[in-house]
Amino acid sequence: MANVIITGSSRGIGFEMVQLFAAAGHQVLALSRNIAPIAKLNHPKITYFPFDLSKKSDIQRLEDFLNEWEVVDVLINNAGTLLNKPFLETSDEAFEAVYRVNVFGVATVTKSVLPKMKKGGHVVTISSMGGVQGSMKFPGLSAYSSSKGAVITLTELWAEEFKETGPSFNVLALGAVQTEMLEEAFPGYEAPTSALEMATYIKEFALNGHQMYNGKLLQVSNSTP
Repeated sequence: MANVIITGSSRGIGFEMVQLFAAAGHQVLALSRNIAPIAKLNHPKITYFPFDLSKKSDIQRLEDFLNEWEVVDVLINNAGTLLNKPFLETSDEAFEAVYRVNVFGVATVTKSVLPKMKKGGHVVTISSMGGVQGSMKFPGLSAYSSSKGAVITLTELWAEEFKETGPSFNVLALGAVQTEMLEEAFPGYEAPTSALEMATYIKEFALNGHQMYNGKLLQVSNSTP
């Protein structure tokens, strides 16, 4: 059984992944600003505490907790924030806030967890089709999609830097998935994939994908966009 850390675990894909991993017997650390949904699960395999990856104090709390685990087998960087607003109407503060979570937060969490990961470990970062070069782009997503492009490149760099010692690093660029975040950004849009369907795919990839891939971007989408 694996020790698994999942960020952004209170809703959508993250919430479904927490339940899937725990149901399969894995030990899960579920990190999210809102712990209420996780607490209601009352599952013996799930540990949780309030966590904002943009706060240094919360990063320190994560590092303190990791003293209790000998090893981390899987880290899933799932937390993210989405801003849908015309570029000229987006303040510098709002643009930076997206990067603080989607890029800097991912980097900081990964840096904190890496000392606990070994050659057979796997870091999976969740990106978006909007962050893939040459993919269809949408007005209003300058901050979001560019931040998702940044973590694709980070993944490639980490895989190269740690190729001798591990863990493996891969990034999944997801297409549209029916989640609360999607509904908030695009009210009324119906995605072809449910949060549970995507969570099931990511769970299996996180446990096994590193045997075939390292430093790779996989586009996980059954639609265009």
